Amino acid sequence: MSKKSSTKKPATKTVKAKPAKKAKAEAPAAKPEAPATKPIVTCPKGGDHEWTDENGERFCTKCKEPQGTKVKAKKPAKAKPAKEKKMSALDAAAKLLEETKEPMNTKAMIETIAAKGYWTSPGGKTPHATLYSAILREITTKGKEARFKKTDRGNFAFNG
Repeated sequence: MSKKSSTKKPATKTVKAKPAKKAKAEAPAAKPEAPATKPIVTCPKGGDHEWTDENGERFCTKCKEPQGTKVKAKKPAKAKPAKEKKMSALDAAAKLLEETKEPMNTKAMIETIAAKGYWTSPGGKTPHATLYSAILREITTKGKEARFKKTDRGNFAFNG
């Protein structure tokens, strides 16, 4: 194969020169800098405002806010009391089996858990079946680290 030489000229861009900024040394030295005043509020960029004179006005060097404006300070967030997390049926069953140290079936577990006030059913028709499924799922996924062990058909004990 033969290589074709390209005859295209590279595109040139015209760049306009920006006007040079005046150096601070060229500014009139007749004005002495005003003493720094205490800030009304803290700067949204962090810390206190750092004021400088620009074109006869005072601005914060960080956030560019004019000095004359008043910004409301943020109020600290109120600490909300921590809500007590409700125990799940699975956690309640583990607690019950740990306390009783006897194997139980899930129907008996649900009745005892409700009687002790650890957990109440949200209105499901078969909470014992849901608990049975959850216990089997935990045994399958966690293996020997599971909180439950199957002792007999339909009966579980605390694995601890």
